[in-house]
Amino acid sequence: MTITRLAEEARLSGAVVHAGLCWLAGQVADDATLDTQGQTADILAQIDALLAQAGTSKAHLLSVTVVLADISEAPAMNRAWDAWLDPTSKPARMTIQAPLVDPSWRVEITGVAAVPPPRDDAASALASAP
Repeated sequence: MTITRLAEEARLSGAVVHAGLCWLAGQVADDATLDTQGQTADILAQIDALLAQAGTSKAHLLSVTVVLADISEAPAMNRAWDAWLDPTSKPARMTIQAPLVDPSWRVEITGVAAVPPPRDDAASALASAP
């Protein structure tokens, strides 16, 4: 059984990959001075990087949970989300309001993505040969 831990920190891993799935830890903005739209865009870029490191992408997201410190900021969060979202591969999503650990954080996002099996280029070449 292989478990891969990505972006490990003192208390957690940024993501954990196992059995064809990638679980994202709650991601928060690197720059907490940004507004809600800016923090969301920052987090989504981090998610892109973690998913790439895991061998997958936002097109394989299955489920996402967005936590807002203030639910009235949902329209600002959605502007960043809509600009980032792959419209052909929308995940299931839930958005809730809850206090966040650091009062300067406005958004925290977590999710689960499928990780496609590694591509075997030799097998692919054989399968497509005439």
